[in-house]
Order: sequence, then C-alpha cells, then structure tokens
Amino acid sequence: MKPQPSKPVRHARIPSGRFERFVRVGWLASEMTLGGLAEGARRLLGASPDVRNIFITQANAQRLARRLSSLRGAAMKLGQILSLEGDDYLPQEITGALGILRSEAHAMPDAQLRRVLGRAYGKGWERRFQYFSMEPVAAASIGQVHFAVTTRGREVALKIQYPGVARSIDSDVDNLASVLRLSRLLPGDIDLSVLMAEAKRQLRQEADYRTEAAHLRRYARLLSGEQAFVVPGVHEELTTPHVLAMDFVRGIPLDQAAEYPQAVRNRVGTQLYRLFFRELFEFRFVQTDPNFANFFLLPESEQVALLDFGAAREVPERLSGLYANLFRAAIARDRASLERTLVDIGFVESDERRDRMDGLVDFFLIACEPFRHRGAYDFGNSDLPPRVRAAAVEVTVRRGLLRPPPPDTLFLHRKLAGTFLHCARLGAHVDVRALLEPFLGGPARRSVRSQ
Repeated sequence: MKPQPSKPVRHARIPSGRFERFVRVGWLASEMTLGGLAEGARRLLGASPDVRNIFITQANAQRLARRLSSLRGAAMKLGQILSLEGDDYLPQEITGALGILRSEAHAMPDAQLRRVLGRAYGKGWERRFQYFSMEPVAAASIGQVHFAVTTRGREVALKIQYPGVARSIDSDVDNLASVLRLSRLLPGDIDLSVLMAEAKRQLRQEADYRTEAAHLRRYARLLSGEQAFVVPGVHEELTTPHVLAMDFVRGIPLDQAAEYPQAVRNRVGTQLYRLFFRELFEFRFVQTDPNFANFFLLPESEQVALLDFGAAREVPERLSGLYANLFRAAIARDRASLERTLVDIGFVESDERRDRMDGLVDFFLIACEPFRHRGAYDFGNSDLPPRVRAAAVEVTVRRGLLRPPPPDTLFLHRKLAGTFLHCARLGAHVDVRALLEPFLGGPARRSVRSQ
C-alpha cells in the first residue's frame, strides 16, 4: 500500500545556486524593511503609543517563515534552530512564526527531482526500483522523503537532498544572520557568532548522508536487544552522499498519538526520557533533533521508531559528568553546587554579577522541575514552559546576561526541550526522577528497564 503524506505537500523549485539564494535572502530583507516602514507609518498616523520595534510584527514574522520555507536548506534549518534556541533572544512573534518551519516545507517539482536522482544514480535510475512514488511523504529543510520498492521487493524510504544545500551552508547562515541584524530582529548587543558557527557545523554534518547512514548503524548497535525502539536499516546499494535509503517504517508521528490510552502514552513518555538519559550518560551519543516527525509510534507493537540521525553527535565524557553534577545539584536544591557547575560548564564566569548569577541558578532550578519531582510528573498539565521562558527573560533581558550558552550545550538543551514537548503533547505521566537517579548513583524505587 502506497503511504500518504500526513499533510498536503506544496511544490516549488528549490533555488540551488549560491547567487540565486543570496538574491532570495536579499528580497526577504527588503520585504521586512518595507513591512517595518509601513508599520511605522501606521503607528505614526494613528498616533499609536506602542513604541516597540516597528519591524517586530506578525506580518514580518510570517514573511520570514514563508521565505525560509521556500528556500529550504541551511536558511530554513537555521530558522528551525532559532525557533527552539532563540526564545531567550528573539521576540515571541518571531519564534512563534518560525515554529511552523519544524513541520512545513515546499517539495521539489517532478522535473527537478528527476534531475537530482539522475545525478545521484545515473541515467536510467528508474530501473533500480519496482515502484517509485514521485509524491513525497514528507518534505523538510535539507531534503524530502519518498516511498519506493526495490527490485527485490523491499519497501524503502529515500531521503533525497535538495540541490545546492551542501555548498550553500555558510552563505545561507551568514546571509540570514545579516537579515536578522539589519531588520533589527536581534538585540544589537547579543553575539550569536557561537550559535552561527554551531549551526554551520551541524548543517555540514546533516548534509552528508553517508555520515547519517553511519549514525543509523551505530545507533542500531547501541540499541540492540532494546524492545521499546526501532531503528531502520540502511540500504547501502542505494545510499549516496545526497540520497539516504533506509527501511520504510509505517507509523504515526508522536504528536498525533494523543488519543491513545493513557497507559500507552505514559509508557512512551517513560521510554523517551530513559533513552535520553542513556544517550547522555551511557552512550554519550545523542540524537539531537526533537522534531515530532522524527519519532513514529508503531500502532501494533507500540514501539517508537527513530527516523533521523543527521544531527546525532558525541557527548564529551567531561560534559556528561558535569550534567550529572548539575542534575544532582538541582534535585538537592544545592545552589552553591549548581553555581559551581554552571561555571564549570561555561554558562557564566565565576566573577559574574551576583544578581545575574542568582537569576541563572533560578532558571536552572525551574527548568529541572521534572527531575526533582517525586512520583509521576504530569506533563500534559504542566505550566513549566511559560515559567522557564519568564525566567530566561528575567536573567537575559532584565538583568542583562546576554551570553549565548556554550556550543556543546546547545544540542543537549534542544533534545531536553524536545523530550519535554513530546511528553506534553502526549499528556504523559512520567516518573522522571526514578529514571534519572540510577544514572546519578542514587536510589531507584524500581527497575527503569522494566517500565
């Protein structure tokens, strides 16, 4: 049975040349500038008392998201990263609009898709398949996914990279950063060079599908014997640097599983947190992209399929140990120990102003609430996200700690936030503390492997 996309996929040619992509980003800058000027005129004529940045409007936010969606590639991926990582620095109108980039993208038209496959497989590429669906089942920032059946009758998912993505990473990131600066969507005194460098590093890795294939094989070995998760196998003969072929998995994205029985949702949420703690403390190798579409629930077995490993990366042993210290301190509400650990990780200097240091400690104590809670934490009814955001605004905007987090922590916090959001969307009840304590050398009321 041919699978259907979960939502209609729009088609548009991917701009593949660096100059063309530069021009598209230039159009975006012009559109947002004109939109800001129009908003300024509207407020002036209406004698509006609103003195907020005239460029920060819902219309400009939608322009930004729409253009990034049509560009795809590194520009769109950076928008996705900012939608998750930028809450402390970007206005809520912008992060809200950028949030749609985590699930929406245009797909290549058929003619462009055929050219891409011809370059990857050579002339007559169609003979490699019994069946190939020209309609993608999903389209994302770096590539789109197609269903096919091999000549041996195996169902495969082909992840096909958009043309020009790999060679335009640096220019896309630099050009988009310039747009955000020129349109005054970023505070003038915030240095995001570390985030930009990390985005480039991650994108270069994600654009190499042979590296992702190696990650898939490695993760499958790490989870061998694990019954809760499924990792698709790689089809080597169909995999190239720009096409990744893997087993096709039939399931539903986790965010569509909220109607399942509470016990199932609790079990899935428990397994997601257990997996993260194994990644951080046991494997020291983390799949860092929390996009809902990267986690499928298999209805019959109630297993979770893990589908995307482009953003998987190593966790240094020292950093793993420091996060164990951080979680221990947060659970014990030991402010002095937490402060020392935040300095050791690099979130702040030891001689930072006392009010900023206290604000950062407060932020992490709030963010670690599920780890400290005794018994099952009710993610569906938690008001933690707005409290975390308020604490972040307090320490960054009001107290002026405009220091981006260390690069190595960005991906961990992205995965942590994504795991929380998965459980919140599921409405799961999870005893996170009981799952975490064995990894910290503390007590566990029951075996975490049996849950």
